[in-house]
Amino acid sequence: MTIKTTCIGAWPKPAYVRLPDWFNIPGGLDGADLTGRWKKAMEDLGPDAEAIISRGIQEVVQEQVRAGIDIPTDGEVPRENYIHYHCRHLNGFDFVNLTNREMRGGACAANLPTISGPVSVKQLFAVEDWKRAQAYTDRPVKFTMPGPMTVSDTSADAHYHDPARLGADIADALNREVLALAEAGCRYIQIDEPLFARKPAEALDYGFDNLERAFHGCPRHIERTVHMCCGYPDRLDHPDYPKADPGAYLEIADAVEASSIDAVSVEDAHRHNDLHLLEHFRTTKVIFGLVAIAKSRVEGVDEIRERLLQVLAHIDRDRLIAAPDCGLGLLSRDLVVSKLNNLCAAARSV
Repeated sequence: MTIKTTCIGAWPKPAYVRLPDWFNIPGGLDGADLTGRWKKAMEDLGPDAEAIISRGIQEVVQEQVRAGIDIPTDGEVPRENYIHYHCRHLNGFDFVNLTNREMRGGACAANLPTISGPVSVKQLFAVEDWKRAQAYTDRPVKFTMPGPMTVSDTSADAHYHDPARLGADIADALNREVLALAEAGCRYIQIDEPLFARKPAEALDYGFDNLERAFHGCPRHIERTVHMCCGYPDRLDHPDYPKADPGAYLEIADAVEASSIDAVSVEDAHRHNDLHLLEHFRTTKVIFGLVAIAKSRVEGVDEIRERLLQVLAHIDRDRLIAAPDCGLGLLSRDLVVSKLNNLCAAARSV
């Protein structure tokens, strides 16, 4: 049985898709700068904007397929970042009156959209985005969205003053998209919760409840995935950028196994885990990060293969999926293709 492969989300945008994103704009999470630039860039692309974005998605999907990825994504080509793109489709988020606040445990600060009223769906969009990407391949395209804790940590709450209740309303809005995707035929739905690794106590207190709420009613044939990376740097090849505590995965592993989640995505390439972690996942699939997304060094096929063999001593082959650590937007297109070619070759060789 060949080990399956997938990507996590972001891919470097083709040069002709002249949209800003948080990988190439300093202070990329800054709601004022990035969203304003995104709107201006869409205006500059003119009436052909959607056709240009669709061409970019087609190119990104097909690059993944050529590399050998079994479950590609749309590369988040239309998005300025995976969080605020979604928030712009929700009521309650003010992108004009921003609030500067620390985030990611004090790792950075940004001017963020302010939550000024109840959060609810303003416009469903995920199905159309997924269909656009799925049209370019016969392989199943995975759709990704930000989780409730991650959305709340990347905005400024001036309305709820209760993170669990705020998360519940965000989860209800996400659930509308999840159910619509499932009805449309999307088989792989991923909710990104890097905050689970940053704040494991809060994840156990209310984060998992709201994650379940986001997937509530999702048919069992849909693979429910949660991605939990440990943080991006501000630039490529940053020697010592702040990461989540290395013990965080272990703190929440049993809660993942007890949940309705089918697959959990963890990073390992940037910083290796104690592989006994994997033994906590007795039925859950593990999407295992095998190439680093913030280092320009290309991991060799033999290196990746050796790590896969070590991993297989701790998890069944049919529950292991090979992937990058996280989204690939910090890397050049050449580096991305080289890393994924080697990843897929190693997965096929084991």
